[in-house]
Amino acid sequence: MPLRMSTLFVRTLKEDPVDAEVASHRLLHRAGYIRRSAPGIFTWLPLGLKVLGRIETVVRQEMERAGSQEVHFPSLLPAEPYQKSGRWEAYGEGIFRLQDRKDADYLLAPTHEEVFTLLVKDLYSSYKELPLSIYQIQTKYRDEARPRAGLLRGREFIMKDAYSFDLTDEGLDESYRKMRDAYVRIYDRLRLPYVIVEATPGAMGGSGTEEFLYPSEVGEDTYVRTAGGYAANVEAVTTVVPDPVDASDVPAAHVEDTPDTPTIETLVAASNALHPRADREWTAADTLKNVVVAVTHATGEREIVVIGLPGDREVDLGRAEGTGVLGEGEIEVEPATEADLAGLPQLVKGYIGPGLSLSEPLLGLESSTGLRYLVDPRVVEGTRWVTGANEHGRHVYDLVYGRDFTADGTIEAAEVRPGDPAPDGSGELELARGVEIGQVFKLGTRYAEALGLTVLDENGKARTVTMGSYGVGVTRVMACIAEEHHDDRGLIWPQPLAPADVHIVATGKDATVFEKAETLTAELEAAGIRVLVDDRRKTSPGVKFGDAELLGIPTVLVVGRGLADGTVELRDRRAGTSTDLPVDDAVAAVIERVDAGYAAAGSTRADFRSL
Repeated sequence: MPLRMSTLFVRTLKEDPVDAEVASHRLLHRAGYIRRSAPGIFTWLPLGLKVLGRIETVVRQEMERAGSQEVHFPSLLPAEPYQKSGRWEAYGEGIFRLQDRKDADYLLAPTHEEVFTLLVKDLYSSYKELPLSIYQIQTKYRDEARPRAGLLRGREFIMKDAYSFDLTDEGLDESYRKMRDAYVRIYDRLRLPYVIVEATPGAMGGSGTEEFLYPSEVGEDTYVRTAGGYAANVEAVTTVVPDPVDASDVPAAHVEDTPDTPTIETLVAASNALHPRADREWTAADTLKNVVVAVTHATGEREIVVIGLPGDREVDLGRAEGTGVLGEGEIEVEPATEADLAGLPQLVKGYIGPGLSLSEPLLGLESSTGLRYLVDPRVVEGTRWVTGANEHGRHVYDLVYGRDFTADGTIEAAEVRPGDPAPDGSGELELARGVEIGQVFKLGTRYAEALGLTVLDENGKARTVTMGSYGVGVTRVMACIAEEHHDDRGLIWPQPLAPADVHIVATGKDATVFEKAETLTAELEAAGIRVLVDDRRKTSPGVKFGDAELLGIPTVLVVGRGLADGTVELRDRRAGTSTDLPVDDAVAAVIERVDAGYAAAGSTRADFRSL
């Protein structure tokens, strides 16, 4: 049955919603695909569900092609599995928790690793039943502190999550490859540009992981790339570590007066004025900045950590969180507050020094701050620094790492800058922004061990199963497609994803126009073409054309004044072109245009026959 604008549950709008920050939010709302119910929570209307269903169809087809079988879990889950895995605490305030009438703890699932693991544990017990891959397309919930950008960062969203179960690491590698290849096919068919970048596993745990990012300035993820092909999420970039330096000719460390120098800029200026070098001027790169951060662990414990890095760099808190060095699971890293510093008199704001493991305590320099001290990988053996002396108006010069001070470890917490060398030697890094649309993980045995998932091997010995996890943000993908495929007049869906194959617009007041539009609708429907027909009799042509452009169906057939001469107008919304053709040729021309649009996306109409 065709969709009819006269009865379709839709209301197009001329004005943008007041809270819309990005094009996808504006246009999906104005075109009547979604409506806001609460911050980060949306109601889906008929046109929106049709597009969403077609995206899900592509995902399902490629999951099945990869050998994965579909299941479906509830969104409301008991707390116990997540308590066993440690993620009940690790998620902190990031999940919705609730209790039933018996005071039992539940959560609205942000992801389903635990219950997938328990399901396989319940049903499988032998290595002969592996490998296994199962998936679901399900609603997830996360209590985002700042939901924004419409579907790009919501509190309720739809995700496809798949999981693989193997006996060996080699088996996991093969499952990972199959799923990664499936993701490439999915995004190719959805006509969505992407880059595949190295990533960090974060709270998910495991070893290898890659993200699929949609390159866009509206994205919250920063990634790097090189002309040589390297690509990584900024959190996963590793520093090219310099070689150790021979510091045998560096003078002994000495503390000097540097009044009114609480910043790197003032310190450099004072050093050049009061303590000049003989060979060149001091720069920010000669200084060791010691930044105090507060780490809130999953347990709620708040730890103060000092991070030392070259003074010409800033701390990137996202990188610091993603390293795993500061703590496992979901942690939060933020600058230490005045209240934090008030309880640490050994740290003198603006003049903080390493103060740890000094070989010879220097005048005015504490031998230990009593805090964990981590340094940037560029702080290597023999490097020479100017840094705080832990005393107002004083800094220490010629302080050599390894000779005069050491640290508890290294941390990748410094900002990544354009021009930094790539860790694989492929050139200088460029920075770009993107939206995460998918991620593939090699989880390993973390969840299987926590929940007791084992099978008997060929020798009858219990073996822990190794797992992979693979997610696609389905609703976020729809928003990204809208971001990629629109102009200043409205949406322009890829042909296979549009809510209808052709939008027939009947204009004018002549009854024969509407009769011919109905005839063409019937003929196209009989040929398997999905039709949205604008059959509103009292709506002006300008409004109808505006709605057609806003709704974004790429093939538009206009039946209007040209019908008196035996012609209709075929518009290509994507190319912005139109062609007048004999009305008798209209059905064949539409079919040809529609099928070409499907083929360009690697699909056919038959792929979506069930919708």
